[in-house]
Amino acid sequence: MNMDMNRWLSLLPQFLILLPAAASCYFTMKNQMRHTPLKTAALCIAVLLPYSLLCSWLCTILRLNANSILLPSLVLLFFLYRHTVTASLPKCLAVYVGVCAVQTFPAQFAYSFDAFLHPASGAADISIEAAFFQLGISCLIVVAFIWPACQRFFRMVDYLDIPKIWYSTVALSSVFLIFNILAVPKSYSTLHVGRMYYLFPLLEAGELAVLIVIYLLFYSCTMVILEHAELKERSQLLEMQSHQYRALLEHMHQTARLRHDFRHNLRLLSSLVEKGDIDSIQTYLANYEINLVESTPVNHCANAALNALFGYYHEMTVSAGVDTDWHIELPEPLPITELDMASLFGNLMENAIDGCLTVPEGERYFYLTTEIRHGNRLYIVSTNNFDGKVRKGKDGYRSTKHGGNGIGLASIAAVAEKYGGSAKASNSGTEFFVDVMLKI
Repeated sequence: MNMDMNRWLSLLPQFLILLPAAASCYFTMKNQMRHTPLKTAALCIAVLLPYSLLCSWLCTILRLNANSILLPSLVLLFFLYRHTVTASLPKCLAVYVGVCAVQTFPAQFAYSFDAFLHPASGAADISIEAAFFQLGISCLIVVAFIWPACQRFFRMVDYLDIPKIWYSTVALSSVFLIFNILAVPKSYSTLHVGRMYYLFPLLEAGELAVLIVIYLLFYSCTMVILEHAELKERSQLLEMQSHQYRALLEHMHQTARLRHDFRHNLRLLSSLVEKGDIDSIQTYLANYEINLVESTPVNHCANAALNALFGYYHEMTVSAGVDTDWHIELPEPLPITELDMASLFGNLMENAIDGCLTVPEGERYFYLTTEIRHGNRLYIVSTNNFDGKVRKGKDGYRSTKHGGNGIGLASIAAVAEKYGGSAKASNSGTEFFVDVMLKI
């Protein structure tokens, strides 16, 4: 009975490392969590603590190695993790597998420590001291990971939406994970052959250092990519604002010309009044009003950058002969960054206009409505017509310009998810709809 208790006490810490590992998985997901941090922590403890007690008890009764249950459990627990965050599958896999890879190193150090205490034993019968040593190292790694994850690394998850990069990170972390699983010493006697006892922990420490350097390089490269994308978006916005500024200057010159010519117009109207030519007066005033309206720029919203964006695409719809009906209502000041809003509306309007261009001129229309409801919800509804030809895949609509997924729709969905909202695209015949909800 005493032996069973000792074995249970040595197995329990090996399963309890699931708790610090779970915490690590959420540090970089602080803006992608479906629930509050407190509720998420309570959920993890409510699931993982009883699960650890149960698994350690089963291993004690059935005389199983902890890894025989722990490793398959990682697959099951991933689905729980995936359910508690809003990030995409590639991001979830990258973070989860990366944490699993890092958490294999405390186990390797624990085996080295246990080999010193009990040279005749093996990894399957790890001692209580070594098991708690492993748990302690695991907790120290998590503590060291808190600041960079919460202050720096979360930006990668929030802003980098390139699945191939995330999947490459999964593959890289998997190499270290698999290597450490295969390197588990079944018998500690192998570590006491020659200099292996000293080389094994040094090799593991070097491997951990290499993995950390790789993650840091990945972070640095990601920041360069994000900064480049941000500069490109800002450049586009500045170009649109410059275009809007030129339109305003033209409006001012046009207004000055109208004011300058106004006295001549009054003389002409006076002469027509003297002649009693009412029809000519009405025709002249109608033409004058048309010229006045055409020279007046449309003001879509209070935000200068977004107003320039709307003005740019509105001018594009006019040039393309697209019938537009836009009703824009945005909160002021914006609770969402200008770049995110510009990305969302830019992709939305560009896709809609591209769809309209597949329809003969004279039949094109694009309706856009934004509305604030319940005080903290921004609803965006876009409707446009197109030729009715669509390509769909498992992940939704695919681009008709190239063979891949629709990047514009994916970007819209990414912004919506970032702010706890949703985005849905659908079509009915020759009409295409995009419905977006953002929490503001």
